[in-house]
Amino acid sequence: MVGIESFGLTLLIAALVVSVALLSNRISAVLKVPAPAFFLVAAAAASDLVPSLRDVSLGVVENVVTVALVVILFDGGMTIGVRKLRSVLGSVLSTGVFGTFLTAGALALAAHLLFGLPWLLSLLLGAALAPTDPAVVFSVLGNREITGRAGTVIQGESGANDPVGIALLLSLAGIAAGTGFGEATLGVVGQFALEMGIGAAIGLVGGWVLVQVVRRVEMPAEGLYPLRTLAVSFVLYGAATVAHGSGFLAVFVAGVLVGDAAAPFKREIERFHSSLASLAEITTFVVLGLTVSLSALVTTDAWWIGLVLAVLLTFVVRPLVVAPLLVATRMSRGERAFVMWSGLKGAVPILLGTYILASDQPQDVLAYEIIFVVVLFSVVVQGGLLPVVAARCGITMRELPPRPWALGIRTDQEPEGARRFRITAGAPAAGRTVEELHLGDDIWISLVVREGRQLRVRAGLTLGEGDEVLVLTDPDAEKDPALLFTGRT
Repeated sequence: MVGIESFGLTLLIAALVVSVALLSNRISAVLKVPAPAFFLVAAAAASDLVPSLRDVSLGVVENVVTVALVVILFDGGMTIGVRKLRSVLGSVLSTGVFGTFLTAGALALAAHLLFGLPWLLSLLLGAALAPTDPAVVFSVLGNREITGRAGTVIQGESGANDPVGIALLLSLAGIAAGTGFGEATLGVVGQFALEMGIGAAIGLVGGWVLVQVVRRVEMPAEGLYPLRTLAVSFVLYGAATVAHGSGFLAVFVAGVLVGDAAAPFKREIERFHSSLASLAEITTFVVLGLTVSLSALVTTDAWWIGLVLAVLLTFVVRPLVVAPLLVATRMSRGERAFVMWSGLKGAVPILLGTYILASDQPQDVLAYEIIFVVVLFSVVVQGGLLPVVAARCGITMRELPPRPWALGIRTDQEPEGARRFRITAGAPAAGRTVEELHLGDDIWISLVVREGRQLRVRAGLTLGEGDEVLVLTDPDAEKDPALLFTGRT
């Protein structure tokens, strides 16, 4: 009975933590501070009040965060989809790959020259802080609609640069283990190429197979469909990792492929993964927060070193690194400035910080605490000011409130020609009446929803940016309605 009562107490505490975390989202909305900041600080403060909470081993923390990131990346990939990613793929790869290496080098130089940290520790610190974080990015942008390509670039970058940062950090750790500099440099390049290549290949193949299975293999119950996609996402992560590839990249790529696929119970699958990703986000920052003592943090040099590096990273390093990489991208100045600001740090840098702790380097605890300060600054300042920066840059960022009511019809077969679009800024349909669109007999707008209200479709109805339209089309029609309502196929 003692064991049962102890387990019951554990479940009670865990449930209370999750309940409070969910309520903090309301506080976050009022104070305009991203929710991950509350999770991180609250967990760190709790570990000071109850020191036994810090008894969790680094191995357990790494495993929990890894599982959570798999869930977050798969959901993030589905949110983006192939169509949106295709138009910004060059920018995503350049910022996610070259941007990560350049940022790591610049931060390492600053840490060494300004604070006298050893070169190796500075390089490890730079590698840990270089990647942006999908958990924070998808959390901050997840309930907002952003016009243009900037939002997709930011989300895609956060999914692409994790394997780069991990490969870089592990290769630098090889130097700490006694590997020569030249050999370690070749190791960075080789490890990166291997992880990216294998991860991308498994993600592409596995994602394609998953789409075919979801579309063609029936399950006996509706609730099993989202569980199947969840299981396969972990299969892909495990397969890529065992094959010495990037499991994170494989999961993200597979999610992108699933994102645009028409499949049975697709809405249920998306809602399930979105809810699970929200829980994973809470779990990630709570677990990572427990590894830091706030009382110890303020008594060391970590807080001011971290603050200086955070300011340099936000206002100097990222703009100088990212700006040249976006020159060839079809984006406005405002969109480029918005991307430069939005390099949010979060769970991934702290996870990489646990690798530094495990390497037993001198001043490794100091490096970990510095990473925590930089992440906290990034989430609170960069994340909190994101709407303000968007307005200054001319980026439309609209809050997407929850819609508790749904209108739908179940069918046994896939409804051919039925498609749903959200009209984007600059699309041919925006600002024009239904009659002016000259749809002909191949395209029929059957439903228009504006700010949650259903509108009667008439010839004189003027469509606007943000309207959701349900369109019925002739499957053999030559005209693609996507061009009409989104401006792209």
